[in-house]
Amino acid sequence: MTHKWNYLSITPEQAETGRRLAQSLGISPILCNLLAARGITDAASARKFFRPQLPDLHDPFLMKDMDKAVERLNRAMGKKERILVYGDYDVDGTTAVALVYKFIQQFYSNIDYYIPDRYNEGYGVSMQGVDYAAETGVKLVIVLDCGIKAVEEVTYAKEKGIDFIICDHHVPDEELPPAAAILNAKRADNTYPYEHLSGCGVGFKFMQAFAASNGISFHHLIPLLDLVAVSIASDIVPIMGENRILAYHGLKQLNSNPSVGLKAIIDVCGLGDREITVSDIVFKIGPRINASGRIQNGKEAVDLLIEKDLPAALEKAEQINQYNETRKDLDKTMTEEANRIVENLDSLTDRRSIVIYNEDWHKGVVGIVASRLTEMYYRPAVVLTRTGELATGSARSVSGFDVYKAIEHCRDLLENFGGHTYAAGLSMKVDNVAAFTERFEEFVAAHILPEQTSAVIDIDAEIDFKDITPKFCSDLKKFNPFGPENPKPVFCTHKVYDYGTSKVVGRDQEHIKLELVDNKSNNVMNGIAFGQSSQVRYIKTKRSFDICYTIEENTHKRGEAQLQIEDIKPN
Repeated sequence: MTHKWNYLSITPEQAETGRRLAQSLGISPILCNLLAARGITDAASARKFFRPQLPDLHDPFLMKDMDKAVERLNRAMGKKERILVYGDYDVDGTTAVALVYKFIQQFYSNIDYYIPDRYNEGYGVSMQGVDYAAETGVKLVIVLDCGIKAVEEVTYAKEKGIDFIICDHHVPDEELPPAAAILNAKRADNTYPYEHLSGCGVGFKFMQAFAASNGISFHHLIPLLDLVAVSIASDIVPIMGENRILAYHGLKQLNSNPSVGLKAIIDVCGLGDREITVSDIVFKIGPRINASGRIQNGKEAVDLLIEKDLPAALEKAEQINQYNETRKDLDKTMTEEANRIVENLDSLTDRRSIVIYNEDWHKGVVGIVASRLTEMYYRPAVVLTRTGELATGSARSVSGFDVYKAIEHCRDLLENFGGHTYAAGLSMKVDNVAAFTERFEEFVAAHILPEQTSAVIDIDAEIDFKDITPKFCSDLKKFNPFGPENPKPVFCTHKVYDYGTSKVVGRDQEHIKLELVDNKSNNVMNGIAFGQSSQVRYIKTKRSFDICYTIEENTHKRGEAQLQIEDIKPN
């Protein structure tokens, strides 16, 4: 894979801000330029960025309909009505249901939870779910991480005497469901100062408002922040603004005192003896929670997340781990099949998007396969399979391209759709797949930028090994948690050499373990280059090469820096 290196530049104003910040904060100008690039212009803002504070969370009552939502929940509890907490089957939905259910259950017992079946009911609020609510005497449904488009279903529930409180973060249509309250900062009439909360984050804000209205100390909400951090990392929402505060304190909770269910997942992942990061959630914790809804039923994930007994939680976590192993096998097989289809497309070089359909594929894994195709071919990808009479599937996008808008452009061909900039779900009649493929391609081709369709690594700064001091690494760590809008900085060092001890490692000898020097210092830097063993022959010639990398903490030698090398360019 040949990557293009894109050196990010800063404006003269940002450079001046960086110099000022370096003087007042006493940290490296290189890192201060990164602060300036993130819109942090003074020392007070930098300190808030480095040490996010829970009192800086927004007042939840600034959110449109929050007063109505709290009033309806208080009324339900006062009248001893049965409450159902309903959510999507992915990580964001199941963590949201676990959070709201766990909090309300401390004060009220007539409450149940429900996760729709991906295969029998599909995404979002289902008629089957409404019927379950009616049959079990439910009068109030709190729906999380979905529901913003459920006009028919909420109307049907209303006819049965059931009210809905919708807590969602997906893009709404013009017509909103006839719910008692709709909490969604993406509403056209939004009054809330931050619109990028996860679905679980919206649930947290609802519980924050409910607690405030009932004189319950905010302190009681802090144990739930581990769930919010897992949702933020897994749902790939921006980790700036209010999400940064929630993720920062959620990770703190996850590392110091996680809930029993999350502790069991941490143990099953083998993460029990180290500090858990956003990456650990994205690559290890999140996929296991997701696997439940992909392979079996998302309700099992909630059962685990609300479990209070550790041996029982470990048993449930092992089961979910097995689902994840099944998911990995399916993922591998389907990705290989999808790859063969894409490689045989006649017009692949001319197309700016990928849409593929196979009626035999497993519905629970199509989103992962779409992600893999996006990574491989640098094009927005839609992967569809057959569910009953419909083609259903998932879309994923490349950096900077809004795939939701591309799908919305084809809405007359669709039965249903919803999602975000980078990920969406959709369904259509099987007969419409060909028309959708062409219309989607037309929109993508007209709107995507050339640089969004190639492998590009954005480089934040060019540095020398002498810059990588213990203080530099310690200050860089303060930029955590990393994620969208606060990506892990990528550095570049020119003209480095093998120290003589670099070697190929890995089960299939696919990685390189490096020891490197540059000619400006005596520092010998350790590095790992995953999947780049083809470069080892050049490295061993003792000629110089350029590297770009992120700086990680060496998990085997605490406190020592290790370069995770993204790309190697021979000189």
